[in-house]
Amino acid sequence: MITGAQLFTVRDYTQNLEDFAETLKKVADIGYTTVQVSGACAFEVDWLKEQLQKNGLSCVITHTNPDRIAYETEKVIEDHKTFGCNYVGLGSIPWGLGQNPAGLTAFAEIFREPAKKIKEAGLKFMYHNHGFEFEKANGVTLLERIAREFPADELGFTLDSYWVQYGGGDPAAWAEKLSGRVDCVHVKDMQYKHGKQEMAYIGEGNLNFDRFLAACEKAGTKYVLVEQDDCQGRDPFFCLKKSYEALAAMGLK
Repeated sequence: MITGAQLFTVRDYTQNLEDFAETLKKVADIGYTTVQVSGACAFEVDWLKEQLQKNGLSCVITHTNPDRIAYETEKVIEDHKTFGCNYVGLGSIPWGLGQNPAGLTAFAEIFREPAKKIKEAGLKFMYHNHGFEFEKANGVTLLERIAREFPADELGFTLDSYWVQYGGGDPAAWAEKLSGRVDCVHVKDMQYKHGKQEMAYIGEGNLNFDRFLAACEKAGTKYVLVEQDDCQGRDPFFCLKKSYEALAAMGLK
């Protein structure tokens, strides 16, 4: 498995092209060789391709605007192929469709055809979970319902270990349950501080990454992407570096 940086972690430093280019260099200097593009300013795909090559990076997955995925699917596919990205990522259920079974049905009706087109183009559509997907309706979690709405080869899951645990799930067990569909995963640690759960860099908190990563390897995970949405006021590049070092100590490259 290969370690990557989810650029949403450093989104404040990707809001213009000059900063974005400098951020890619900083991420590469830490040691990362792969990234997920998310939360950045508008850019031309040829510009991104050039900047990635310049820094020895590859973009393995994105978080792409849901309107574009749903209604500009062919252009999204073309763009991803231009900068060599195989996974088209969606950050969550969009447009206020509802975090409930009815909302999931509407979501599936809209995205079923785009997911099929993405698969036919040789790419894969990926859904990123938060905590709400672990709410149960009639004994079934919303995440299970999403999985059932799509063929396994048309929808994968960017399984986020923090949010699985936040929702009361077992990250390793869910990696096993979604085996074959978790090519990419998100990692950040969870600590208990100031009377509440907080996001932390890997090794600072209490998540069992040895167990989770072992389950991911068995499940066919290719990319382990560090995403720390909230760095608790610290330099996000520092947090990316600490997580990179922790994962390297666990044997990831």
